[in-house]
Amino acid sequence: MTTPAPKGTAALTAVCLSSLMFGLEISSVPVILPTLERELHADFAQMQWVMNAYTLACTTVLVAAGTLGDRFGRKRLFIVGLGLFGLTSLVCGLADGAWALVIARFMQGASGGVMLICGTAILSHQFPTGRERARAFAAWGVVFGVGLGFGPIIGASIAAVSNWRWVFLVHVPLMALTMVPLMIGVRDSRDPRAGKLDGAGIASLSMAVFGVVFYITQAPSLGYASQAAITVAVATLASFAVFLWAEKTHPHPMIDFSVFRVRDFTGAIAGAAGMNFSFWPFIVYLPIYLESVLGYGVIGAGACLLAYTLPALVMPPLAERLSLRYRSGFVIPAGLFTIGTGFLAMGLGANASQPGWATLLPGLVLAGVGLGLTNTPVTNTTTGSVSADRAGMATGIDMSARFISLAINIAILGFILLSAVRSQLRERLGGLVDAGQLHAYAEKVAAGDLSALDGDPQVLASSMDAAGVVHAALAHGFDLLMLYGGLSAWLLAGLSLAIFNPRMARARTCNAA
Repeated sequence: MTTPAPKGTAALTAVCLSSLMFGLEISSVPVILPTLERELHADFAQMQWVMNAYTLACTTVLVAAGTLGDRFGRKRLFIVGLGLFGLTSLVCGLADGAWALVIARFMQGASGGVMLICGTAILSHQFPTGRERARAFAAWGVVFGVGLGFGPIIGASIAAVSNWRWVFLVHVPLMALTMVPLMIGVRDSRDPRAGKLDGAGIASLSMAVFGVVFYITQAPSLGYASQAAITVAVATLASFAVFLWAEKTHPHPMIDFSVFRVRDFTGAIAGAAGMNFSFWPFIVYLPIYLESVLGYGVIGAGACLLAYTLPALVMPPLAERLSLRYRSGFVIPAGLFTIGTGFLAMGLGANASQPGWATLLPGLVLAGVGLGLTNTPVTNTTTGSVSADRAGMATGIDMSARFISLAINIAILGFILLSAVRSQLRERLGGLVDAGQLHAYAEKVAAGDLSALDGDPQVLASSMDAAGVVHAALAHGFDLLMLYGGLSAWLLAGLSLAIFNPRMARARTCNAA
């Protein structure tokens, strides 16, 4: 069924405005994390949770929102998600402490997940085939790219001229504006075959992902062999086992594993995860590098992040044209490979004789180009490779793959950074500080505090260049993050290519042998 042009334009406008808000929320918050650390007196772990609360909440609701939208109507649920996103953004802007902001971010992430999943399912339903569909998803990708691309400089500018609270409060008027075309143009749709909500599957998967993130972030301070860490690990494995059992026994599981038999769907899911092994988790930590290692202010850091995210604005139309001509099975792996190449180029730039924005720029731009090539084709392929009445479920799996991998890799990158900094400090400080104090210093340095050692009498008595030690430790940690980002993106690019094009992958293996 073809959507009349005026209503189609209004529907596309509503979905694009919601994606603008979602994109802004992803890329504008990381650049103000150092500001939040100072203003709210937060530590490294709390700053990780400010980002991870949002991603974990999105993960929790994504598939549930897709299923509920299929059953009760995508427009109805979209209205609820949009309204709650505006309300929870207000709560974030009024938060008076780090943990209060973490809780508010969890609520904001849940409502944002509902808004995102229903928006993409609405697009898939109202623009079902051909070039009309490609143009709609290209427009969605461009506007999403505007939010992602300009988010860093918008967040930095708001923090510089006003205060960090308006980074969240700006979504309140945007929410009210989006309601107008939503009510006018969005045609409600649902899946008449949708079954009951898979509560056990949703709860067990959410607990498993939370357990993985909690273990990665907290085990270093708790002790890997401590009773608390072991309990979390066992509970996480048990939750995952319950999830597998629930999906096998539930008549309408949240994840219908039969869709993974479709190679295009599974290859796109590998692409969805690949973007969030490297590009998006790194944006949480990149402002620390720009401000603390390179010495840029918040505006300078925001400008550098613009080069990282802005290519997502211009690439989606080209990515869609390339997908129509060469198939997503080539475009998605190529995009991931480009992301990985960008990260390795950043690593080379960071180790130049005089590292700065000019040496980092090629890598930043390459990574952004790779994201732009990958993002929209992934979304279009996951929803287009299944029947239209299962679009909500397919989009839920797509977004769950993104946010599960994002949440886990925010934690992994934090673990790598903290471990590398602690190792360097241990090597340079020797026996000057005990293990507990060393870990506390490492957390401060990893959060960008270059004065972490200044007040230690033993370090001062040793006549050691404390500032140089801290700077070198933090720079070394980011070298490892860039290496991890590059290699993981390349690995997922190879996996995606092998799934999309098994014959080509086998032929290349044989030729190599």
